[in-house]
Amino acid sequence: MNRLSVVDEMFLRAHRGMGTPIALQGLWRTAGPVDPELLARIHEALRTGPLGRRVVRTRVPGARPRWQATGWAHPPAVTATAIPTAALLDWADVQGEDLDPEVGPGWRLSTTELIEGGCVMSLTCSHTLADGRALTLAIDHALAGTPLAAPVAGPTDWADARKQWATVLGGTARALRRGLPARPAPPADRKALVTNASSGPITRSAIIQVPAREWNRVAVAHDGTANSLFVHIIANMLWDSGFPEPTIAASLPVDTRDEPRVDNDMAMTEIAITRADTPATLRRKARTAYEHRMTSPGGIPEELLQVIPERWAHTLAKGAGERDILCSNIGTLPDSLLTLGPHPCTGVAARAIHPGLRPNQLPRTRLSGYLTRIADTYTLSVVSLDPDAPEPPAVLTERALTALGLTAHCW
Repeated sequence: MNRLSVVDEMFLRAHRGMGTPIALQGLWRTAGPVDPELLARIHEALRTGPLGRRVVRTRVPGARPRWQATGWAHPPAVTATAIPTAALLDWADVQGEDLDPEVGPGWRLSTTELIEGGCVMSLTCSHTLADGRALTLAIDHALAGTPLAAPVAGPTDWADARKQWATVLGGTARALRRGLPARPAPPADRKALVTNASSGPITRSAIIQVPAREWNRVAVAHDGTANSLFVHIIANMLWDSGFPEPTIAASLPVDTRDEPRVDNDMAMTEIAITRADTPATLRRKARTAYEHRMTSPGGIPEELLQVIPERWAHTLAKGAGERDILCSNIGTLPDSLLTLGPHPCTGVAARAIHPGLRPNQLPRTRLSGYLTRIADTYTLSVVSLDPDAPEPPAVLTERALTALGLTAHCW
C-alpha cells in the first residue's frame, strides 16, 4: 500500500518532535575494508529500492499521506581517518542525524575503518520508512537481489478520504453505543538529572555476541525459548540497574507481515514481569500476549489518529507502546549479510537509535533490547535511555550473561 499506516504516522510525528525520535540501524563488522565500488553498488541498489521514498501530504481532509519514490540520497559517507574500536558505537550513534522521511533523504549508508583493524558499515533509516525486519529485507534485496512483494497502489485522495471517514465515524459510533471509554492516563514525563544530562550522553549502548549453541542450551535448560531467555535477560538488567518497582512492564513487537515488504508491518503486545518469573513462565506469558495485541481504548478505531490534527493525535497516542523495557526479537538474518564482497562479516547487529532525544523528554522506556541471529551467533544490542543509570549497558549485559553461564563477546 502506498499510503501511510497508523504506525507510520506515529513515527512521522515523532520525527517532527512529537514523541521519541527513532531511527533503525544495521551494523556490519568485517576483517577488511569495504571496497568503494561495492559500497557504491549497494548504495545505488538502496537508492532505487524501497527505502528510496518520501512522505507526500495531501490537502484532502481525511486522506492519508502517501509515499513517493525519490532518487534523493545522502552520498555514501566514508570517514577520512580510522577510529578506535572503543569509539565504534559513538560513531554509529551519529549516523541517524539529518534523516528526513518527508523532505528526504530518510536513510544513510556509511563506513569507517578501525585503527585496530577491520571496518564497520552502517545502514540507518528513519523508523517512518521501515521497522527492524523491513530493514533486513531492504539490505538483503540490495545485496542479493532477493525479491520483495510488489507495491500495491492505493486509492485516490478522495476515495481514501471517504474510506477513512467511513471507518472512523462508523467505528466510533459503535464504540460509543457501548459507553464513552475512559481516557488512558498519559505516561509521566521523565527528565534526566541536569548534572548527568550535561556531562554525558543521553543514551548508552552495547552490542554483545553469544554462540547460538550456548544461548539455546541455556534456554532449554530453563524450559524456555531463545526469545523468553532474551526477555528474561533484559528484565534482570533493568532490576540490576536499580529499577525500584516490583513489576516490569515489557513491550514486545510482533512482525505481522505475510509478504516480504519494506514498511512498518508490526503490532505491539505487553507482558508484566515479576522477580519470580523465569524463561519458562515468560514463555507462557509471551505466548498469551501475542494473541492479544495492544489496541486503541474502548474500541475507538485507531484510524481516528489519521483524520484529526496531528497535535491532537499526538496527545491521544502519547506513549503508546512504551513500557519500562522494549524487547524486540528481529529474528534470523538472511545469509546474504554474512559477507561484504570478499570479506566475511565478523559481526552483524540491528538496533534502534534516538537522534535528537532531549534530556527533558525521555520516554517511559528505560532499556531497549534487540536480538538477532545469523549463522551460529546471537547478537544482543542494548540501548539504555536512562542517563542516570549508575552503570553502562555493557557492564549490565556482560554481568547478566555471565550469571547464566553464557560467553559474552563485546563489540
